[in-house]
Amino acid sequence: MEGYVLEMKNIYKSFPGVKVLEDVNLQIKPGEVHALMGENGAGKSTLMKILMGIYKADQGTIILQGKETTMHGPKDAMNKGISMIHQELNTLLDMEVAENVFVGRELLKKGFSKMKIVDIDKMREETARYFHEMKIDINPRAKMRTLSVAEMQLVEIVKAISLNSKIIVMDEPTSAITEKEALVLFEQIDRLKKQGVAIIYISHKMDEIFRISDTITVLRDGQWIGTTPANQLDDNSLIKMMVGRELTDIYPKEPTEIGDVILKVDDLSRGKKVKNVSFSLKKGEVLGIAGLVGAGRSELVETIFGLYHKTGGSVELNGKKVNIKSPQDAIKNKIALITEDRKQTGLNLIGSVKENISTVSIKKLSNHGLINKKQEGEVADKYIQELKIKTPSGNAIVGNLSGGNQQKVVLAKWLLDEPDIVIFDEPTRGIDIGAKRDIYLLINELAKSGKAIIVISSEMAEVMGISDRIIVMCEGELKGEIQRENFSQELIMSYASNIEGRAV
Repeated sequence: MEGYVLEMKNIYKSFPGVKVLEDVNLQIKPGEVHALMGENGAGKSTLMKILMGIYKADQGTIILQGKETTMHGPKDAMNKGISMIHQELNTLLDMEVAENVFVGRELLKKGFSKMKIVDIDKMREETARYFHEMKIDINPRAKMRTLSVAEMQLVEIVKAISLNSKIIVMDEPTSAITEKEALVLFEQIDRLKKQGVAIIYISHKMDEIFRISDTITVLRDGQWIGTTPANQLDDNSLIKMMVGRELTDIYPKEPTEIGDVILKVDDLSRGKKVKNVSFSLKKGEVLGIAGLVGAGRSELVETIFGLYHKTGGSVELNGKKVNIKSPQDAIKNKIALITEDRKQTGLNLIGSVKENISTVSIKKLSNHGLINKKQEGEVADKYIQELKIKTPSGNAIVGNLSGGNQQKVVLAKWLLDEPDIVIFDEPTRGIDIGAKRDIYLLINELAKSGKAIIVISSEMAEVMGISDRIIVMCEGELKGEIQRENFSQELIMSYASNIEGRAV
């Protein structure tokens, strides 16, 4: 049909023992933001990897600007005007930001006919120009490994936009950035739309989808469910298309019996990252930590967990001062940390589900240094059942699971160690609405069992929906504390933006 910049017709894809896509169709118009929705495992990422030439479809055709084509890999797709911002970051950590933006298409110095010499100064200059246009404050000369996950995500966004593509696939582009930074992205999307660029947008954030999308296509269990103008859908109808049922009460917060103080942090500092932070945490309580990217939220909990040494202050557990110098010390003191990047710091992606679950508690499952394989399998099966982890078996490779199920494996790993304090850093980043609710229910159950919970989240609705109390950080300092009955986005943002406020 005329009018489409891209058509994917009758796409089929299977992996050994698993049918991932079955007769899927997708049609994209120029200058359109087309949301691709579905739960984890619905087939969205697989469909996009076929478009980018990462996978080859078993059946089906791709028609680009009216002509049937085959993608022979990401570089071929890029040359044909298609680029993709991946949910899972794929950065070169020991190279500069500018080098990452121009990787694979480096700018060369002119006047050298026999030798190809990279013009790093020009690349830095062009990167700085893009950052200025997008109001991003990152040094083009900085090494990627010095950046936060959110900053790395922004670099990936700039890289894709800089390619001048006709089609840009954005897979969870705001999963690690704040609402303020997301607004910058949305401004760029509006600019790209006016230039006739088509955006395929994958996100689990419903407010984003309805804010920027023109059209929504839903996949479920590898099948096409429907394509509908965004203005003809609402939250409930979209969720019903995605999961096959209405999903009421997204944040199922239940009252818990809050007990004595288990953790007390007094004037904790870590250089310029964390500055004289004091707070307490009680048994059975869910304490939310809010703030903008760079506020010091992750740095605070990483210092408590012993990933970094404190430069001042103290930590008490059950009324006694403790000196946690390493994660091993934290584990001995019954503290668990579920990090924000499950791929890099939470899982061994080439290991099995059962191997990942047993990682922290390996001594419990060992006799004289040898792992009791039978016990390891039984424990894995127990948590697979309790947490409803969708996996063929405990022997399945964890890297092949969906994002939501990978996150459940991380939780299982820590729960096996029976911690008293569980710290969640962005617990639902990049997972779908159904899996999110499973995580919220689990947090409720942990709190009801008397465990103390800390949750860091960049999603305002999430941190308000699941917390009993919220502390707000800005530039490494604690700026405010808010009780549940006084929660409001305006009050949280006033603290997070360092606007004068009053703790209530």
